[in-house]
Amino acid sequence: MRKFEKVLAIGSHPDDIEIGCGGTIAKWAKSGAEIYFMVMTFGESGGEAAIRKQEQEDASKILGIKKLYWGDYPDANFILDNTLITDIEKVIFEMSPDVVFVHYHKDTHQDHRILSTATITASRYTSNVLFYEGPSSYEFSPVVFVDISSHIIKKFDSLYAHTSQVNKTNIKGLNIAEIAEANAIFRGTEGRVKYAEAFVPFRFFV
Repeated sequence: MRKFEKVLAIGSHPDDIEIGCGGTIAKWAKSGAEIYFMVMTFGESGGEAAIRKQEQEDASKILGIKKLYWGDYPDANFILDNTLITDIEKVIFEMSPDVVFVHYHKDTHQDHRILSTATITASRYTSNVLFYEGPSSYEFSPVVFVDISSHIIKKFDSLYAHTSQVNKTNIKGLNIAEIAEANAIFRGTEGRVKYAEAFVPFRFFV
């Protein structure tokens, strides 16, 4: 895969990006890419907003993020309108990313679906747009794979930085890092490496 200089990863809630593409972010940051995050809510539906905001800031530092943008939208109450699209566009126009990461649009969480759709419009002049998967994605059939075997620990560290959320999986005996590891092993097996993250491209130039 060619090297990208500027990368924007967009997520609805704190920890979404780390789950979906944290290993790739860590890998590309180490290779010298400028990484930017845009997180649209403080995740107040799943915990205290101030705590989740700080956890996201801590996780961003672990991954080597240059700047973290906040959307300040109400958690679990997104509206697909011009305001949301324009807010994303402003960040894209400001930093001119080579690639944008965002949720896959087939997702059981309404915030993820709406944000993905808004980003498709907002990133219409961006050459590369990749959808990442999360535990609530469905019908996800990736064709782009990134070997994160040397960066899986950074991914785990960034997930564990979200202390208030690690064990909130609704699956007894499994925390979010363990679920992320299982998925990375599965995608790695598909790509014939130990750990991988996988993406569905909206547009992707190789």
